[in-house]
Amino acid sequence: MALSNWATYLNRSTKLIRDSSIKILRMEGADGPSRAPLTLFRMNSKQDIEQFATGCDADIGGTSKVHLELDESPERNKGSGSTATGRFWGEMRLNVKPELQGRIRGGYAGFRSQPRPTLFGEMVDDVSNHQFLALRLRLGGDPRLRNSYFVNLQTDGPITTDLWQHRLYFQRNDGGWEDVFIPFENFILTNTGEMVQYQIAMMRERIRTVGISLLGGNSGVSGSYDLGIDSIRAVNEEDVTRPPLIEKDPSHGI
Repeated sequence: MALSNWATYLNRSTKLIRDSSIKILRMEGADGPSRAPLTLFRMNSKQDIEQFATGCDADIGGTSKVHLELDESPERNKGSGSTATGRFWGEMRLNVKPELQGRIRGGYAGFRSQPRPTLFGEMVDDVSNHQFLALRLRLGGDPRLRNSYFVNLQTDGPITTDLWQHRLYFQRNDGGWEDVFIPFENFILTNTGEMVQYQIAMMRERIRTVGISLLGGNSGVSGSYDLGIDSIRAVNEEDVTRPPLIEKDPSHGI
């Protein structure tokens, strides 16, 4: 390319970048923030399930069991609005292998979405224009475990072990499907299972992963667990179909 042509190319590129930056600053050609419900994850196909990874205390010497699979049972999916949903199930056990007694703690299982790398960096979700996390769930299994489920959010922050956590409160006792709504502002910052002393605002514009954990060890409860998951969304007040249950002491049970 001749020097004159190269100079022209650079001038045009510089002008394009400058004009684009001005439009972004002025919000020209951009729509206002959308308040429409934002679906973060669905669990209605095998491909949906493959987006998630599972783990439990058996990974380090415990004895709990964990499964996450596509559930196509018409009976369990009745009322979900879907023909197939995710099923998180297994055995919550507090015991660990004899040689690890007193060295590790048992009684947990969970799953979370896997990181989503792209050519331009990792994909994250922006929920800064939404007030609530909404989960469509079905609670089964041992009823003693109903208060041991937590939802976890990981942001794209500098400390990778930080998790924003809130207990899942269920209203139904009949194994039916229900929507659980949690205000984003009510999540508590934790690190390696402990509440962080100095709480900060969640980086809601950069949600990296979403997951659910069962912490039977914290409550000293074991038994079979069974949780159905249809969808995880971000919504606003006009989409809330029932008042969310607000945790009076968010640190309890973490």
